[in-house]
Amino acid sequence: MSIQQNSRKVLNDSIIKEISDAVESLEYGEVHIKVHNRKIIQIEIAERKRFDDVWKLEEGGGI
Repeated sequence: MSIQQNSRKVLNDSIIKEISDAVESLEYGEVHIKVHNRKIIQIEIAERKRFDDVWKLEEGGGI
């Protein structure tokens, strides 16, 4: 395997790890992957916090 192919593989493994870590860190949310010229250039994480259980406890459940 050439050096160029090896460095490309390391980069891909690194990106895959970043995506995996982003997904594992979320309970609710989204992971957006931006691609330019067939290359991943950015990962965005949008996390959501849910408070459904808090309202149910305080108000006796339901809406």
